[in-house]
Amino acid sequence: MLRPEAKMTYELPDLPYDYDALEPAIDARIMELHHDKHHQGYVDGANSALEKLQSMREGGDFGDIKGVERNLAFNLSGHVNHTVFWRNMSPDGGGEPGGELADAIEERFGSFDGFKRHFSEAAKGVEGSGWGMLLYDHLGDQMIVGIAENHQNQTPQGTTPLLVLDVWEHAYYLQYENNRGEYVDNFWDVVNWDDVAQRYDDCKGRTIQ
Repeated sequence: MLRPEAKMTYELPDLPYDYDALEPAIDARIMELHHDKHHQGYVDGANSALEKLQSMREGGDFGDIKGVERNLAFNLSGHVNHTVFWRNMSPDGGGEPGGELADAIEERFGSFDGFKRHFSEAAKGVEGSGWGMLLYDHLGDQMIVGIAENHQNQTPQGTTPLLVLDVWEHAYYLQYENNRGEYVDNFWDVVNWDDVAQRYDDCKGRTIQ
């Protein structure tokens, strides 16, 4: 437990829309549980891990350092991914991107349809729980499609998430049961391309030296 005087480093962000705003793609009960329970759990887990690390430093006992660092990576990555995920979606979303993002996608992936197929197949093919992701690779100064198993495994270092899709069962099972593919297909109806474009604009040209 966090000590009373400990600062809460991470906090649950508000949803930028109502629970039912993304229906029929994602129903209200899923959004309520996903945001209020699951995301809150990752926030709490990350803060707890930071508190334990502080106690280790103060007490000089690092016996459980491996487990606590693992918990921090898992929970903080879950917090980051979900924070992006909520804003990657909008009740006014869907369609295709425009402007520089559209041009960059066409140049990198050949076409928007080619990118969409690549991303969808990656998300559908995640083994167990995880994410489909469009990432900005700062070393290569380009976009790449990737996946995360759990929240952090298999994700390349030196990347920033631009568009993420949660394919943990808690993100869709109440509505889609075991049909992850239908959930992934319907996700495109709510993608907030304005948000993705802003993230792309913030990343482009920021390379690792």
